[in-house]
Amino acid sequence: MPSDARIAFITDALPSLGGAEKVLFTALELFPSADIFTLVYNRQLFTGTPLADREIRTSPLDRLPLAHTHHRALFPLMPAAVASFNLSDYDIVVSFNYAVAHGVRVPAGARHVSYTYTPMRYAWNNLNIRGEQTPENPLVRLLFSLFRNWDRRAARRVHEFAAISQSIAGRIQRAYGRHAQIIHPPVDVNRFLPGDQRGGDYFVSLSRLVPHKRLDILIAAFNELRLPLLIIGEGPELPRLQQMASANICFAGYLPDPEVGRLLQNARAFVAAGEEDFGIAIVEAQAAGCPVIAYGRGGALETIIEGQTGLFFTEQTTSSLTEAVQEFERSCHHFESSRMVENARRFARPLFLQKFAEFVVGSAGQ
Repeated sequence: MPSDARIAFITDALPSLGGAEKVLFTALELFPSADIFTLVYNRQLFTGTPLADREIRTSPLDRLPLAHTHHRALFPLMPAAVASFNLSDYDIVVSFNYAVAHGVRVPAGARHVSYTYTPMRYAWNNLNIRGEQTPENPLVRLLFSLFRNWDRRAARRVHEFAAISQSIAGRIQRAYGRHAQIIHPPVDVNRFLPGDQRGGDYFVSLSRLVPHKRLDILIAAFNELRLPLLIIGEGPELPRLQQMASANICFAGYLPDPEVGRLLQNARAFVAAGEEDFGIAIVEAQAAGCPVIAYGRGGALETIIEGQTGLFFTEQTTSSLTEAVQEFERSCHHFESSRMVENARRFARPLFLQKFAEFVVGSAGQ
């Protein structure tokens, strides 16, 4: 790659802090001069982050009412919005995609590589915006059919794909007929100091509060179990989830990394009810010596060793999760912090830095 090559990073949206934003921060360490484009940017939530003092170039959607809190409702407008970005000055374009970012138009001679979290889940997985299977609606079916046609055309313009997990590489192959190499997201495992004994009696979940994370299942199960549960994170689902929760469930909101680390190190177990594309928080929990109870599909199958670093529940239902927590209570003494830390190190930041640099720089000479 020429030393003066201009690079653009395109991400779907920056509505809140989560795993995808951590990936972007790490990518900027490798390519600090990259310009950043996004459809929607909730600037006030990024104070004190690597984006705070940067110019972030947004689409017209960013100025619409409720764009920062309900950007998913703008889905029908997103393909046109992402195509409106002017990238004529760039040599390399890197899209960080979970919806439409890979649909940008790049100039002739430029390279476009896509680091893909997932093809748009609602269009390709037959899920509604709540992350649930529902009877088909003819209008929604038509909308998603049109989107999938656009999505396939957009994917054909991408020169190379990388996926965050084997599960997502499979989705890319099924949706686009394209191969994707695997580059697991970076996990800062060294910021955790696990002890031999976890001191807390609570369970913990760390998640963006959005529908497909299925925190409704988590809350229903712990309402029934009457065990203490701490939920860390922010998102538009908060009011609904608070109404569902009984007194044994506490919502902590956003917490800084040191506090999150302390809570993970002392928790009885980490619980995740959604189908994770990869699940950075699941790996962080293991790095802190905290066993994980997770839905046994998607990226969790690649990051958890059942019976050694965590347990799976097989159905995305309250009863299945409840049974898994009860099983964990009977077998929790079998989980060793050292084994969990060892497993988490497979996803350490240096591995991402090396592979992502090769993905971006290596593509420039092709």
